[in-house]
Amino acid sequence: MFYEKWNRTKPSCSLSIFVRMERKKGIAILGSTGSIGTQALEVLEAYPEKFSLEVITAGKNADLLIEQAIKFQPNSVVIGDTSLYQKVKDALWDEDIHVYAGEDAICQVVESGEVDVVLTALVGYAGLKPTLRAIDAGKTIALANKETLVVAGELVTQRAREKGVNIYPVDSEHSAIFQCLVGEFHNPIEKIYLTASGGPFRGWTEEQLKGVKKEQALKHPNWTMGAKITIDSASLMNKGLEVIEAKWLFNLRPDQIDVIVHPQSIVHSLVQFEDGSMKAQMGLPDMKLPIQFALTFPERFKTDFPRFNFMDYPQLTFEQPDRQVFKNLDLAFVAMDHKGTRACLLNAANEISVEAFLQDRIGFLDIARINEETMLSLNSVQNPEYEDFVESDKAARLYATELIKKLG
Repeated sequence: MFYEKWNRTKPSCSLSIFVRMERKKGIAILGSTGSIGTQALEVLEAYPEKFSLEVITAGKNADLLIEQAIKFQPNSVVIGDTSLYQKVKDALWDEDIHVYAGEDAICQVVESGEVDVVLTALVGYAGLKPTLRAIDAGKTIALANKETLVVAGELVTQRAREKGVNIYPVDSEHSAIFQCLVGEFHNPIEKIYLTASGGPFRGWTEEQLKGVKKEQALKHPNWTMGAKITIDSASLMNKGLEVIEAKWLFNLRPDQIDVIVHPQSIVHSLVQFEDGSMKAQMGLPDMKLPIQFALTFPERFKTDFPRFNFMDYPQLTFEQPDRQVFKNLDLAFVAMDHKGTRACLLNAANEISVEAFLQDRIGFLDIARINEETMLSLNSVQNPEYEDFVESDKAARLYATELIKKLG
């Protein structure tokens, strides 16, 4: 969702002694200790003259949060787990840094007048509430938390429209679509193609997947990510969540979104326009690039990132995903068709089932089974308000937890 009309003309001034001063862009990183958060800090570190780090937050990783705070000296830090507050506060006692704790504090710090952009890199449903608060405060959103739009896409996009807030995607696939659309916003989209690597189990049969262990599922062939998103990638749920996110980000119908497996992860996604022409965004798999683009748009800052060489990739291949084996992808399309809180139910069930898989309590194929039964067994609220999403999320988590107990 993008509202700004950029005027790139320079101000006219005949006296060279007048210098245009630009305030540094104030950044809040929600989830600074995760994969996206740590890479975002690397981006900010490369451009100290452009960015001012105002806020960093973490859920439970107090040690890394403390280390980041001492190195980067943000104005405020928040530890989500209130039991770790004293540890963080004591460690930062001699630093000129405000220390807070708890979910409410995360929501409050994004409203700071010094914050211009909120990078939401929290994992899962936890990103919804602070993102809504940041939108209400008029902050630009750099969205790495796809679940925010999966769970409550209609509510979030409506609120962003009302507040005139831009939501810039950080997911590599959605960033690719966004980059393809720059200069094309007036041209209707016919279709988009989200590319998927296929994960570590591309080409595997259902029989082969029965004995899969978490150590195998956590070995992604191309990307370095957190545990939850890596498992989602292996099950194709991550691509399903991205399909739902794309619907809301780009105002598309489900039939305008397709998924294609591209094992090399060089073409990050494609847009097809009404005249039949297509645009693709390409590059080596590196999350720092879409992070930086979201933080610097409409500018592109020079980087020293490795460059793509066609001779290193003489063949780029594409294939259809196996929806019979990897059923989570189709569940996402079902959720979109049902609308209401159906996607919220699916997301909550998936968070519970993935956690259970990582704890060796269920098998890999059980993830999709639990997700499907939970999503289709519970009532979906049509035209939901915020509290409906809260209740649907809670109900789905309880239902999925009971299913897991039965499997045990």
